Amino acid sequence: MARRLAIGSVPLSDRAPRIVAAGGAAEVDALAAARDADLIELRADLWDDPRADALPALLGRLRAAGRPVILTVRAASEGGQPMDEARRRDLYAAGLPHADALDVEIASSALAAELALRARAAGKTVILSVHALDATPPTATLLQLVDRAQALGADVTKLAAHASAPEDLRTLLEVTLAARPRGIVTLAMGPMGPLSRVLLPAAGSLLTYGHVGRPTAPSGQLAVAELAPLVRRLLPS
Repeated sequence: MARRLAIGSVPLSDRAPRIVAAGGAAEVDALAAARDADLIELRADLWDDPRADALPALLGRLRAAGRPVILTVRAASEGGQPMDEARRRDLYAAGLPHADALDVEIASSALAAELALRARAAGKTVILSVHALDATPPTATLLQLVDRAQALGADVTKLAAHASAPEDLRTLLEVTLAARPRGIVTLAMGPMGPLSRVLLPAAGSLLTYGHVGRPTAPSGQLAVAELAPLVRRLLPS
């Protein structure tokens, strides 16, 4: 990987995948206690009543546990809870000073471009993402999305796709290897999801995600307590 990337104090390497513990507001205590994780993702959309004024305190609790935090307010079209764009923008704006990275969908292009500029100015890492919930797009389509993410200001591009067969996993593997020098995260949902959480990091995916009680992906996500020993045994840094 040509560029030096990091989220907060944690450097990112295509030879040493970082484990992300993901959860919503109800899992804040479990996220803070997730000692097997290198990073935390707070899914602000997984909250019964997301409030911008309450977000800084939640992020502060997580950062006080000693691991950098990714803030995500996932769009409903890509697996999040229904929420209008203005509320998503308000949540990101409130959380930006208190997070180490933001994850925004490439499809939310105006919001992504705006937040990428603000995050870069604040010294935060920008993750721009795609979540193909029904099928794995072709390799060429996924690589075009990497180009699009970088044009919008991504430091890291994250591609998640539903993978129902080994051929889908092969597509994600091809994309990972091709985009490895550019800062890539890949993972599968669906039947191939659990395997992808170890296989794709072996090919250069920078991050692999697990849950702390309630999955944050539609399917295919392992618990951090199960994922971390596998990654560290099979992919020692």
